[in-house]
Amino acid sequence: MSHTPERKEKDCLNCGTLVQGKYCHKCGQANVVPKESFWAMLTHFVYDITHFDGKFFETVRILLQKPGFLSQEYVKGKRASYLNPIRMYVFTSAFFFLVFFSINKTDTYIRAINNQPYTQAARDSVLQKIDEGDYRGTDSALLQRMRLLIADTSKPLFDTDLMPLQTDFAITAMNGRSYRTLDEYDSVQNSLAKNDRDGWLSGLWNKRVIQINQKYRNDPTMSWRKVIDVLLHQLPYLLFLSLPFFALLLKWLYYRRKDLYFADHGIFTIHHYIVSFILFLLIFLWSKLQDWTNWWLWDLLNIVSFFALPVYLYKAMRRFYGQGRGKTILKFVLLNLAALLVITLLFTVFTIFSVMNL
Repeated sequence: MSHTPERKEKDCLNCGTLVQGKYCHKCGQANVVPKESFWAMLTHFVYDITHFDGKFFETVRILLQKPGFLSQEYVKGKRASYLNPIRMYVFTSAFFFLVFFSINKTDTYIRAINNQPYTQAARDSVLQKIDEGDYRGTDSALLQRMRLLIADTSKPLFDTDLMPLQTDFAITAMNGRSYRTLDEYDSVQNSLAKNDRDGWLSGLWNKRVIQINQKYRNDPTMSWRKVIDVLLHQLPYLLFLSLPFFALLLKWLYYRRKDLYFADHGIFTIHHYIVSFILFLLIFLWSKLQDWTNWWLWDLLNIVSFFALPVYLYKAMRRFYGQGRGKTILKFVLLNLAALLVITLLFTVFTIFSVMNL
């Protein structure tokens, strides 16, 4: 909406079409004078922001209150009253990952991987390995520091405490072996029969592993930090890439619905992902409030928000596709199992990609 005065001339300044009314029927531009005051610009900006906000929150309200309803409206062609689902996905996903990355740090995941402190038996086992010369690549000064850390039972000991002191760090290759150099790997491969050698993919992976071992041998925690950091920042792309796969699963499950195109299943998927972002944002909020107040109510809301997502998806499928409870439950289960498989495969691919890009 424009608050700038309308032009007396009726030719559209954007495309030149003869305009009947205030807006061009061809390109949609308002036929207003091109010069506007600062106050008019400010008014226009405020209106656009509040109009977007009002439309966004109204769309969210209907989306949450009526599962599957907005997808139905979109397929029917009733679209002007609600925020465009793609614009809404971009906005909610951007906000979600902004919050996600602000509260999920790389070091948090490193601590989670190594969250079990050493028992006395584990401490004794490491000391035995030191005595037996298992840490051949570590110099005597670092070995002495390791001994002191292990002997200090006044505080818990974790893998991350010992990793920086070990210079024999090595990621195991696909064939279960650990190689020091590329020359050693090539030598071993050449000594094997042709059918026993690594294939192209495993060879590519193993050579990259050797390079990573050499690069991070003196600081293994850095390799974990790099992998996790790269992987976390791949999550937005992973979820976006999973959208068409989820829509394809729906198309297969409802293959008899000839009236629904692939894009219609895509709109349903986008609305489902938007609701997922909103519910997980609520889970983040309840978790933070629980950390601050230690009040049982936030744990309860956390559980409710978590289980609301499958309930929402089931109700949305019932409304949008119009089938009975039995068929919807069966397809709901099949959809989630297939989606879990797809996400696992995509996650594996992205993990390999993250390691290859260390």
